Amino acid sequence: MSTDRNTADITYSELVKMGLQGIAANILECERCQLNENATNKVIMRGSERPKVLFIGEAPGKNEDEAGIPFCGRAGKILDELLDYMDLEENEYAIINTVKCRPPNNRKPTHKELKTCRPFLLAQIELLDPEVIILLGNTAEQAFCISSLNWGEAVITPEGKHLMKLYHPAALLYRRSLIEQQKKMIDRNRDLWQKIQ
Repeated sequence: MSTDRNTADITYSELVKMGLQGIAANILECERCQLNENATNKVIMRGSERPKVLFIGEAPGKNEDEAGIPFCGRAGKILDELLDYMDLEENEYAIINTVKCRPPNNRKPTHKELKTCRPFLLAQIELLDPEVIILLGNTAEQAFCISSLNWGEAVITPEGKHLMKLYHPAALLYRRSLIEQQKKMIDRNRDLWQKIQ
């Protein structure tokens, strides 16, 4: 067996054994799909390596692609407001995306692209080991689970994590009326992260 393995051969369980730094290195080298061809920067994560709450977004946008940091553009400002409203400190959350490279023209990732990047996503979730996972929008839900979730209603995963879907911050940019609904969803579920020591 060649020691010069392509990242396409690396499995989720192998990624977990490599730790977060190993995952990051593999993401940077990844050529599993065509999204990497036009990526200025791969976008790996932002925040704590031991978060109470993990936010999963859709995909990097233009600003994220340029900076290599998730949610650093206009939608990121909305997410930062959300984090403030949730009373989360910087060491209490992490942010990742379903795919690590920007899709052309900010289109949604395809089913194939989500599936291709899924080992990275699952390995990051396992190693970050949050108590609460918040899926930002329908694409994050599609990448993560099979059945559909109701907006703002937490469920328990088989691993004992609290899982919830909130509106993607980009949706709040264009539909400001959803912000108050989002705040009500947060208020109903505040207990989930505030009770974690």
